[in-house]
Amino acid sequence: MPAELHIVDAFTSTPFCGNPAAVCITGEERESSWMQNVAAELNHPETAFLRRLDDSWELRWFSPRAEVDLCGHATLASAFVLWATGREEGNSSIRFLTRSGPLAASMDSREIALDFPSVPVNACDPPEGIEDAFGCPVVFSGRTRFDLFFELPSATDVCTLDPDMDALAALPARGIIVTAPSDTPDYDFVSRFFAPSIGIPEDPVTGSAHCSLGPYWAGRLSKASLSGFQCSRRGGAVRVTVKGERVILAGNAVLVVSGRLLT
Repeated sequence: MPAELHIVDAFTSTPFCGNPAAVCITGEERESSWMQNVAAELNHPETAFLRRLDDSWELRWFSPRAEVDLCGHATLASAFVLWATGREEGNSSIRFLTRSGPLAASMDSREIALDFPSVPVNACDPPEGIEDAFGCPVVFSGRTRFDLFFELPSATDVCTLDPDMDALAALPARGIIVTAPSDTPDYDFVSRFFAPSIGIPEDPVTGSAHCSLGPYWAGRLSKASLSGFQCSRRGGAVRVTVKGERVILAGNAVLVVSGRLLT
């Protein structure tokens, strides 16, 4: 049976910016191998697969190489598509069933808000050779449930970083988060995210990374509501509100392509 397919730019209000996600809506259960083949074929940072389950939606995320446990931008894109296609009413909250437990999305007059788990950052010794791989010093080194986490000296260091991708791909983590305080009044911090080991050399805007960036900078800056800018080539903004063991990630989205997947 053909599946409905949409491509959405997430965490942006401008087409061809933010982070592109493919959203595939299936009317029946599909095998994981099929989902992985579709994700590899589309070759977006993440492809989301949705299937209705009573009053909720099963949601799974695949990079071009592997299924992942948590993805923010493809969840935001999925919620956007469900509202845009009329499957959910605009004033409704959407419940997703995922590998990271139940997640919720809601919409206000300005943005889509995702209720996600907080992912703490625990300090650790920096991996050998990481400063050589970055070409700059590391101020703080940590690890989350998914990723390695590094604070660099300045926003300029983060935004101009040209790391050794082979060295990053060899690190034992899903991805590598780099961050620094913002040097502009519009944002509290900047970041970038690299995940070459799962087929994503650099992710344009990474919602799941902000589940760690939010709590980290909330502690550093003594504020619960923050604004982050991921300074990739495409770029995108994420508002983060830290609420105990949960974080609210908020941003916009733009529909770019709609069609059908024929296999």
